[in-house]
Amino acid sequence: MTVATRLVEQNTIRRRGTGLKAYNPEKAFNGYTLFTPLTGNGEVYLVNLEGEIVHQWQLPYPPGLYGYLLPNGNLFYNGKTPENPPRFPKWSLFKGGVVLEVDKQGKILWEYKHPDHHHDARRLSNGNTIILAIEKVPQSLVPKIKGGVPSTELDSDIYADVVYEVTSQGEIIWTWHAYEHLDTETDIITAQDERHEWSHGNTVGELADGNIVLSFRNISTVVIVDRKTGEVLWKLGHDVLAQQHFPNELPNGNLLIFDNGAHRHNTALNFSRVIEVNRQTKEIVWEYVDNPPHNFFSAYISGAQRLPNGNTLITEGAYGRIFEVTTEGEIVWEYVNPYFGNQNAPGESAFVARGEQNSVFRAFRYAPEQIAWL
Repeated sequence: MTVATRLVEQNTIRRRGTGLKAYNPEKAFNGYTLFTPLTGNGEVYLVNLEGEIVHQWQLPYPPGLYGYLLPNGNLFYNGKTPENPPRFPKWSLFKGGVVLEVDKQGKILWEYKHPDHHHDARRLSNGNTIILAIEKVPQSLVPKIKGGVPSTELDSDIYADVVYEVTSQGEIIWTWHAYEHLDTETDIITAQDERHEWSHGNTVGELADGNIVLSFRNISTVVIVDRKTGEVLWKLGHDVLAQQHFPNELPNGNLLIFDNGAHRHNTALNFSRVIEVNRQTKEIVWEYVDNPPHNFFSAYISGAQRLPNGNTLITEGAYGRIFEVTTEGEIVWEYVNPYFGNQNAPGESAFVARGEQNSVFRAFRYAPEQIAWL
């Protein structure tokens, strides 16, 4: 006879269980998984396949919004600096403000602050750093930008993304303005989003050829930008994507994209998927969806990483779920972030979801040889 308890955990994710949930050692890629609790105060964890913490960093800033390991084994971290009042509603949810490189002990080796930085910054192959930031679009463009909730501009202003390349000395040597290259007729803000922002970038990254890939959530679009001319060379839009995150290049040149699925065109069902897109044909050549599809859904954040053995590590960010699937879609490892907290959004209480969360922006798996100091 089962004895019921009167003490029922009221947080759904906690009640379902956290930590290591599944592990098939014969099929999972051997290594360590790095993740940053989005609601933390600057904690970054490295766990083994058994879900045990093998290393931890304590950074001086809360996440803005994640960290990853550089080829030299140091941690590159996007942090959040305080700003009150925020420049527009929800800005505190995804603002950054500082990027830094730290060693295994957490000692800061390099730091750069910019008040407009948000979501993402990455170390380039030339040693510089590329930073995603925001700026106001020219007033003449504001009435031409289509979509979004009517009359929700902030004091008649709309922000769009700007990209900076910064040297190790903190000098900006390259700038790319989204408003100069987006199309007001076709790059339309999703109907449910407010008109504070046009593009709402969430990813900036470097491709093998040196060009730049960007992801714009509010217009459900991924673009590749020519590093020399600034022109958009490639574009995948809302006919395929739905508020996607983290396009990243695979060794074969294709792009792996976490397609969140919020406000997806042509279907009422909310579901997420991970897709591999052939850049030449724009054909989806591999896809992961759950069965049924709505069992896997994160309306925001999230990402995916292709592993050396062909498996894919997926971050279902809203629920702190990190899992690995084979090419056939079989789950061979699953871990749920056990660290909960309130969203790091000072001054935004009216917009912050209630209750504790365990969200993770992105997670990464590293082979043992990539962490020689461990």
